[in-house]
Amino acid sequence: MRIPTLLAVLATTLLTTLSPAMDRPAAHTKGIPVNKPVGELQPGEYWWNPALSPNGPLMILVSVPKQVMHVYRNGILIGRSTVSTGAKGHSTPGGVFTILEKKATHRSKTYNNAPMPNMQRLTWSGIAMHSGNLPGFPASHGCVRLPYDFSKLLFAATEKGGTVVIGDGKVPTPYLADNPGQLLAPKDFTPKMLAQLGTGQYEWQPERSAAGPITIVVSSADKMIYVYRGGNPIGRAVVEVTGWTALGEHVFTMLDGALDQPSKLAPGHKARRWLSVKTGDAMFADADSVASRLRFNPEFAAKVDDVLTPGTTVIVTEREVVRKLSNESFFEN
Repeated sequence: MRIPTLLAVLATTLLTTLSPAMDRPAAHTKGIPVNKPVGELQPGEYWWNPALSPNGPLMILVSVPKQVMHVYRNGILIGRSTVSTGAKGHSTPGGVFTILEKKATHRSKTYNNAPMPNMQRLTWSGIAMHSGNLPGFPASHGCVRLPYDFSKLLFAATEKGGTVVIGDGKVPTPYLADNPGQLLAPKDFTPKMLAQLGTGQYEWQPERSAAGPITIVVSSADKMIYVYRGGNPIGRAVVEVTGWTALGEHVFTMLDGALDQPSKLAPGHKARRWLSVKTGDAMFADADSVASRLRFNPEFAAKVDDVLTPGTTVIVTEREVVRKLSNESFFEN
């Protein structure tokens, strides 16, 4: 091999090797990962935990007034990040958008060839989500700027055709985009859906979502169990925690097959096999110990057991996931 050719090959190899460390423009905010699924975020901070809901449809909500993005999968919050939207005179439009195009490497054709890594186009007129500078206030030409590290995570999780809802506080949008919470609001939300249930009561509407992965959230703070399928709520029931109220924070996923012993929750059903995916400040590390502390309507438990499939995720938390009803919002911010 000739020396010039060899040098060219070496140069190309070197650039390819170094490119992951070179593709964040110096002016773009790198991003600071934090362990804060709720509460205020500082500019550049983000939280990302896709294991909470590994499968299902993705929904992205952007709040212009609060400069925050929430990411839901199968109806469960898996990530959130600070953003920077359009500055005065270049406001980011509110509404429901579709991801039209995705390009990991992109430059603006309108603004001086400016780099826009991990670009996800929302309109053909120039509105997109991409990595950028986050000064702590709206500063873009209309796009939704993200911390660089978070933009890579989000880019890898989304697909062309995905839904993005931007709440600007002016245009009415579904899913309560201005003030979302840990559970995604359904498109057809009415306050009746969160009317208080009495002891032993439950709601079960599997027709709301006929297919899709199941995710279950048990909140000792709400004293409720919530069931989502394919990103939509299909059931909820009142839960009693026996012994003491503390349950810790757990994530379990259902394995294939069943055990040769009766279920502690669903009469007439066999116990399922569960794997602990994540255990934080937990009193117990196995699903059976957690289940032994829970009491809810056995009829509801049997209905839920009938729709469980391998891969079903169960999240157990001591945090509130549903806010008290108000005129404007109902989910925790």
